[in-house]
Amino acid sequence: MRKLRTIEMNRLSLKEFKEANKLPLVVVLDDVRSLYNVGSVFRSCDAFRVEAIYLCGITATPPSAEIHKTALGAEDSVDWKYFANTEDAIRELKANHYFVYSVEQVEGSTKLHELPATPFAGDRQSCAVVLGNEVKGVRQEVVDMSDGCLEIPQFGTKHSLNVSVTAGIVVWEFARRLLLQANNIDNQY
Repeated sequence: MRKLRTIEMNRLSLKEFKEANKLPLVVVLDDVRSLYNVGSVFRSCDAFRVEAIYLCGITATPPSAEIHKTALGAEDSVDWKYFANTEDAIRELKANHYFVYSVEQVEGSTKLHELPATPFAGDRQSCAVVLGNEVKGVRQEVVDMSDGCLEIPQFGTKHSLNVSVTAGIVVWEFARRLLLQANNIDNQY
């Protein structure tokens, strides 16, 4: 096997990315402290063509050298919006008919692999996932406003994953389900 060169990967230009169809998913960051985590979430969202990122509370916003270090320019491709508090972001999403999941360990959470086969079906064609602070997780007030909670099953001694790792896993699962729903892995949204 030979590694592909960047030019062989047919990546979208920034202009093409902005014009391309997006995964109908908004990633909401609720008080994420680390600028490197924020940048990493931008990069994962670029990889799967997520619609937007909502940066809330103490979560830093571009431009930032630290965000850029891990985003590698994805902060320019992925649309983002800042909210002083996450509750306002959730209210806006719900007003626009998004189904809002918090990614948190709660009573009655849905395991990520048990996510409905068609999370984008029905009257709410778009979803949002809220990811929380590195220490405290998603705040209870935000969990209470959510339509449901998703949990990534874990089998080790720790009870959590890094927020940027969680974002990558969750966003991939939504992208995978949309691609399966389309019944064609080559259909890129």
